[in-house]
Amino acid sequence: GRGVVPSTECSVGELLDLGYVMARDTVTATLKIQNTSSLTLPFSVQLESLSPTRDRDRQKIPSFLTSPLQRTEIVGTQNYNGFSVFSVSPTEGKIEAGMSQDFVVTFSPDHESLYYSDRLKVLLFGKHTAHEIQLKGAARDHPMFVEGGVPLDVPVESLAVTSPVALQEALKGGKVPPLFIMEQGGIRHGNAPLPLRKKGIKDNFFPESEKISIMSLLLLLEFVEGSAEPARAEITVGAIQSPLLAAKKAVEFSLDSGPELPRAGFELAGPRGALERGQLKRIGVSWVPPADLQ
Repeated sequence: GRGVVPSTECSVGELLDLGYVMARDTVTATLKIQNTSSLTLPFSVQLESLSPTRDRDRQKIPSFLTSPLQRTEIVGTQNYNGFSVFSVSPTEGKIEAGMSQDFVVTFSPDHESLYYSDRLKVLLFGKHTAHEIQLKGAARDHPMFVEGGVPLDVPVESLAVTSPVALQEALKGGKVPPLFIMEQGGIRHGNAPLPLRKKGIKDNFFPESEKISIMSLLLLLEFVEGSAEPARAEITVGAIQSPLLAAKKAVEFSLDSGPELPRAGFELAGPRGALERGQLKRIGVSWVPPADLQ
């Protein structure tokens, strides 16, 4: 007889990132697996979130109580509605020798979170793991996002839903330092509810019912004393592409830090602009400590 080793090739690596989508929207991505052997390969697909041993594996100390270096979360945020965040089709079948099979991965988040994740396993003959692919995605309630810096939260959600009223109370109490304001259409995103001035109107405040999304960014910049170059960091602004949104040519944005950051020696490169749907823009942040810095 002659032994033959089953072999396959996958069109993606170890990570499939579906990016940012609108909460309650659905997006898909396709990956291809090719049978490079001379055998017909029966396959099946498993998601870690649907593993029959997941409940048993979760009987441990909650991961958000452990050190970040010890966290090994594979399955991230899950939907509130009980349906799977990620799904894949087909889940089983056969790949003939020399042929390939397309797999459609669907991402359907039902609320805002940055930490949707799962792991996709492709098994051959019901037991041999051919490929393991980490699935990731993020969902926002508004069509723009800002990312960068050091995470200020943990990638594990509680079952509690944070009330926006509590965030506004934190602002009134001075517990959240102002960092940026991003304007998009009639919605203001940022962590400083300042008045929006419009042409012909001296002071136009958003009503209390207007949604304000609060987000803080922590950037670490290290300046070398005596250096001619400022310390630099970078943040990314993006516009989400979604069929849930009205079609527009571009989405305008602005980042406003107020007078505090310039006085402290910080400078934003290109804090205003416009983005097409699905486009990203990187904004540089530089820092030179002022002469009177203590």
